[in-house]
Amino acid sequence: MRVLIAPLNWGLGHATRCIPIVRRYIESGAEVWLGGSGASLRLLHDYFPQLTTVELAPLDIRYSSGNSQVFAMLRAVPKLLHFTQCNHRKIKQLLRSTTFDLIISDNCFGVYTSSCDCIYITHQLHICLPKPWRWLEALASKCHSQLYKHYKEIWVPDYAGTPNLSGLLGHPEHIDSRVKYIGPLSRFDNYSPSKTELFPSGYDVIAVLSGPEPQRTLFEQQIMSQYIGGSDQILIIRGLTDAPQTTIRHHNITLVSSIKQFGLLKQTNKGRNEQGYIPRLIVRSGYSTIMDLHILGLRMNQDLFAMTKFIPTPGQPEQEYLANYHTRYTD
Repeated sequence: MRVLIAPLNWGLGHATRCIPIVRRYIESGAEVWLGGSGASLRLLHDYFPQLTTVELAPLDIRYSSGNSQVFAMLRAVPKLLHFTQCNHRKIKQLLRSTTFDLIISDNCFGVYTSSCDCIYITHQLHICLPKPWRWLEALASKCHSQLYKHYKEIWVPDYAGTPNLSGLLGHPEHIDSRVKYIGPLSRFDNYSPSKTELFPSGYDVIAVLSGPEPQRTLFEQQIMSQYIGGSDQILIIRGLTDAPQTTIRHHNITLVSSIKQFGLLKQTNKGRNEQGYIPRLIVRSGYSTIMDLHILGLRMNQDLFAMTKFIPTPGQPEQEYLANYHTRYTD
């Protein structure tokens, strides 16, 4: 069985949540190919260097530096349409030289064919819009459904009932008959402590940065200005996977480019085992991050949500919704 797995290159969340899917198909004996572009494809290749990779269409969308992304997203619509068309052409070209038994697309628009079963992964069956535009949410959700109408199944990485992690996003009032709830997906679902990276213990706060620019940089600056010179020891994981692995120290703040694979798990474990508590976490309220925290909490028998401050990307209604939705764990 040959399987193509292709995540959207929009941040790293789509790629990281594909890691357990890749593992499962490899363990089942399937021949897995990886599709995508940019940092997300490189991340998957770092995890699975033995697998064949396929370069799909790039997607270069930059967020606004302000608190609203509405006009940035409107400007991005032509790019998204072009991205979808290019991906579909690339799949057609690829199928001239090889065949697949299954194609799995994690929000990677246009990655489908009629020659085999195709699956679409999303946690957003319902699309959230900013408050002035909420009257258009039904239309936005309908437009999204047009992008996955060609797929045999729609996989939602969440629990089917309640409690669940995605709330209204993954559990709208009307659900397509093709939808299957497959449970949360996390890179930490099959970790091995022997593979973790060791970082010094003693941090009071760990901030994990993510997301497109310039908001990632603005988030870093916000945390730096809030904590610099204080009594808390801060670790900032900058989310720069393509940058050299460097460590920078400013007074009470330590910055690292990224912590590969299992480093966050090691750091939180050291905080608990050596100091008797888990450092406070500051993260974006992206859905893949929420799934990671949920799975880590189950593995560690700890309520990591209670130790986490969610900071949504300004003007991103999905993250604003998830931050509010999960405050029930942190109140």
